[in-house]
Amino acid sequence: MRVAVSGCLGRMGSLIAERVHGSGDLKLAAGFELPGHESIGRDLGTETGLGEIDVKVSPSGDMETVLPGLDVLIDFTAPPATESAVRSCVTTRTKMVIGTTGLSEEQENLVEAASREVAVVRSRNFARGVNVFWRLVGEAASRLDYDAEIVEAHHRHKRDAPSGTALRAAEEIRDVRGGDGELVHGRRGMVGERGDDEIGVHAVRAGDVAGDHTVLLAGDGERLEIKHQAHGREPFVAGALDAARFLADKEKGLYGMDDVLGL
Repeated sequence: MRVAVSGCLGRMGSLIAERVHGSGDLKLAAGFELPGHESIGRDLGTETGLGEIDVKVSPSGDMETVLPGLDVLIDFTAPPATESAVRSCVTTRTKMVIGTTGLSEEQENLVEAASREVAVVRSRNFARGVNVFWRLVGEAASRLDYDAEIVEAHHRHKRDAPSGTALRAAEEIRDVRGGDGELVHGRRGMVGERGDDEIGVHAVRAGDVAGDHTVLLAGDGERLEIKHQAHGREPFVAGALDAARFLADKEKGLYGMDDVLGL
């Protein structure tokens, strides 16, 4: 498969580009950065320390020129960039793997509409363990009618809060409880007693934390904690490459990591 990477010199994008190049079964065919980036026109391998690989860094505004003939675009960028990339992929009939967090409802709807034209894997978290974590949270919440609180921690550079992973965990709890559950983002002052249907969602931003998520289910006399910790970005990259491979024989449709992992 011929793979393009959006945000190819960012923290996630550069690592994805490196792993695609070294995979053996995927070919790094293009990389995109925002127009005006100092590396536009330079060799992507040289810019990422891979050595020269004869793949130039292209401006994202040139996607519709560069993408034709390629198989899939992997996008872990920011909502405005992802929105533009989705439109370009529909025009060029390029499959997509989307890991961008913080998309608005309108942007999520755009992704869904695009999936009726091209195949898309969309997930808030591509780590295998996180996807099992979500399943465990739903199973536990369906059997324990306990107070639910979610705490997530990420590095200081993360722009959106709470994380998409935390929100998905809250959705899992809501779904098994009939859609009930008011999300409460932090508490301060005389807020009164905790409501029975509250789901607390709390965000921590500090240092270089790759991603920690804890779901606490607390009842009278006991509590259960379900926790996932990412030690680095490798699990997300591995999942993104698995998602790209999964799309090889897909023409269109919206898929998640549940589909990729056979959950």
